[in-house]
Amino acid sequence: MLTQEQERLIEATAPVVAEHLEAITQRFYPLMFARYPEVKPLFNQAHQADGGQPRVLAAAVLAYVQLRHDREKVRETLATVVSKHVSLDIRPEQYPIVGECLMAAIGEVLGDAVTPEIAAAWQGVYEELAGLLIELEEHHYRAFERRPGGWRGPREFRIAAMRQESAVIRSFVLEPVDGGPVADHAPGQYIGVRLSVDGEPLYRHYSLSDLPNGRHYRISVKREPEGRASRHLHDAMTVGDILELLPPAGDLTLAEGEEPLLLASGGVGQTPMLPIARQALAQGRRVVYLHAALDAEHHAFRDEVAALAAEHPQRLQAVSVHERGDDADHNGRVDRELLARLLPEGARCYFVGPQGFMSAVDRALAELGVPDERRHYEHFGPSRPLDAA
Repeated sequence: MLTQEQERLIEATAPVVAEHLEAITQRFYPLMFARYPEVKPLFNQAHQADGGQPRVLAAAVLAYVQLRHDREKVRETLATVVSKHVSLDIRPEQYPIVGECLMAAIGEVLGDAVTPEIAAAWQGVYEELAGLLIELEEHHYRAFERRPGGWRGPREFRIAAMRQESAVIRSFVLEPVDGGPVADHAPGQYIGVRLSVDGEPLYRHYSLSDLPNGRHYRISVKREPEGRASRHLHDAMTVGDILELLPPAGDLTLAEGEEPLLLASGGVGQTPMLPIARQALAQGRRVVYLHAALDAEHHAFRDEVAALAAEHPQRLQAVSVHERGDDADHNGRVDRELLARLLPEGARCYFVGPQGFMSAVDRALAELGVPDERRHYEHFGPSRPLDAA
């Protein structure tokens, strides 16, 4: 617990740290990877290169400093971080590594302005944050381990089947090597995947694209031209190959209620929408399922959604949008006019896709009067404001 003097120092120096926080986090990651190369596989290097991960860390640290005395609010704010950490199997012994390198980065960026007293105060803030994250993550680990079919740490799964869903998206059905049951997940959640590529471990998150069934999981992965993990899955792995899974996590899940839903997706953003749609339809809710793709060749799960619409003709309205070609319900892009025509009265809205897509949908829904609490979205990479496209 911080002393009164340390609290005063944090309050006095927070504006200076905030001003330089992005520079601090940009220095932090290279420094940590150089000192502790064993942690580098936990981080998607594409998000390092584009600055996304440093910006997210900066925002998280700043949010914690601002909210740390409101215990309930800070837990809500850290929920996304906790989910990502759980799906990476982050452990308590890794937090001192982060603390050491973060304090070193602060010292390098701010120089002599960081007195021993100021350094001790900020070290105390970090230890406070680390302690809270460890507590919240342990709660998740224990809860999942105790579920029927749950586990702790990496668990081996075998690729039981594969299906090409579009020109760039492939589904992988994953069954446990030990033959045991598989714990349920909430529709809309993602799962941590640990691959070995050229002898190096790689960690990624992929949405679970089907409902839980107690026997296997399904992930559907877009092949990214520069994506080491996705290229390995598409180009090198086949039925019978083994990878490791970590506990499912994520907060993009269906809110309780009876209101109708608008589910809008772009590209591979469709993967969490499929199980959410199935869950909502099973509850008797009306669903407008809007999906945007480049063209027919890149439109995944078209037959699966059509079959679902045939099964629920009165409650599921499936609408396709293609940027090119003339074989969709609408040509062009998802815009305010289209959303206005499709939006059910009182709807709860979920949307996932590229950053620009989500920004446009969020802005249009806000203009159409959908309140913040009825607009739900999730980033596939580091979280950032929707207006940062």
